[in-house]
Amino acid sequence: MPLFCNLALTLALALVLFGVGPGQAAPAAPLSEATQACLDCHNEATPGIVADWKRGRMAQKTPAQALKEPQAQRRVSAKDIPAGLMQVAVGCAECHTGNPKSHADSFDHGDHQVHPVVTPADCAVCHPQEREQYGRNPMAHARANLLKNPLYMDLAQQTNGVPQAAGGKISMQPASPAAEAESCLYCHGTEIKVLGQQSRDTGAFGEMSFPKLGGWPNRGVGRKNPDGTVGSCTSCHTRHQFAIEMARSPYTCSECHKGPDVPVYKVYQVSKHGNIFYAMHKQWAMDKVPWTPGKDFTAPTCATCHVSLLADPGGNVIAQRTHQMTDRIWVRLLGLIYSHPQPVSPETWKITNADGQSLATTLDGKPASKFLIDAKEQAVRQKRMAKICQACHAQGWVDGQMARLEQTIKDSDAMVLAATRLMLEIWRQGLAQGPGKGSPFDEYIERVWTQQWLFYANSTRFASAMMGADLGVFDNGRWDLNKTVRHMHDWIKVRSKK
Repeated sequence: MPLFCNLALTLALALVLFGVGPGQAAPAAPLSEATQACLDCHNEATPGIVADWKRGRMAQKTPAQALKEPQAQRRVSAKDIPAGLMQVAVGCAECHTGNPKSHADSFDHGDHQVHPVVTPADCAVCHPQEREQYGRNPMAHARANLLKNPLYMDLAQQTNGVPQAAGGKISMQPASPAAEAESCLYCHGTEIKVLGQQSRDTGAFGEMSFPKLGGWPNRGVGRKNPDGTVGSCTSCHTRHQFAIEMARSPYTCSECHKGPDVPVYKVYQVSKHGNIFYAMHKQWAMDKVPWTPGKDFTAPTCATCHVSLLADPGGNVIAQRTHQMTDRIWVRLLGLIYSHPQPVSPETWKITNADGQSLATTLDGKPASKFLIDAKEQAVRQKRMAKICQACHAQGWVDGQMARLEQTIKDSDAMVLAATRLMLEIWRQGLAQGPGKGSPFDEYIERVWTQQWLFYANSTRFASAMMGADLGVFDNGRWDLNKTVRHMHDWIKVRSKK
């Protein structure tokens, strides 16, 4: 038989043995017996999951090999990994059968105790530093920060509840759990609870029992997991390939940061950085560690500024990798209701302002300073961000951009203050009920005021920070900030005459 026929036959046999199709990599690392047992069934039961995992880095390298990488290129932060895991691929069993006693969702499945929900504690076997950093991140507490803040929950209920009209009056029917899971909690995170067991017909494998999970499916950043942990690594490192290219892509961040309340992705799309990304990213080395500006990519993505380990061509570190997303952010542009220094604690629901409200500022703009980072820490974080900018831009450019952002923050906060003073006057005159008498978000004029800080001010600030000017002018920007003030002023004049 000709040589090329032998090679073709050998390749075909390998594809059959590993259950791999064209364009799909076979696991290069040895498999544990437990993971091989999973694959024996799941190649048929969930072939898409298996194929995705086989393409990933964790199927190609053992933890022992990963630990031998030079420090700057290493993607695991653990120093000691259990001996039984060191010489095998990180597969199904390694992620879904560890710590079964801590997982309320563990169940008997194929001679193993398997848990469907993989949590930060499971990932921390190899990535303890990343897990610890993420825990200091407000995103990890996003669920609690929403549910434990009465003002935020009032706004959520006024958004997700179903209005009922009868007799010329409107009443609000509370949002259903399904509505909450499909709206705010989609990104903030649900609580995954085990509600019992259920049987399902699995086809070729017959009737099988599985845990019935409430709050599932969900991969929200602040998800509460059955083992008591919070957070979901798969929000950014999408399963089951867990590719760093995915986590570095602005498409990934867009799932929860598209607006109009957090219009980051919309701003990025119209910015020069976004323009370069969309035109050139197929030529970039999106998987390199460390990541070198100019060499591996030519414009920042979200991860460039907030997460990734960056180094210059000589290997000198520009920015250390971090999973605490606020490490390089000195000011919170997401105004609730004004911009303010970043919170000290990621558990922002604990903040109380001088008026006893669960906000980082009072309605007249006074910051709750003891809950916010001080000027020294703000300067440290701003310097970290500026250093990243300076990898591609001269000092004058960076200084000019920072100065513009500072002025935008002042302008947008002033416009929010003008609208808020009008809102306070409306409440004082009894033209709307307001806090203490009703929801501050349910009447028409209150929603006009809410749009001022939740949509327009945020859009204007983010547009300035990320150089997407169009989103800061006529598209939910300065035009609308000014229009709202005029609208509210005229509304008061008309209503006061009645």
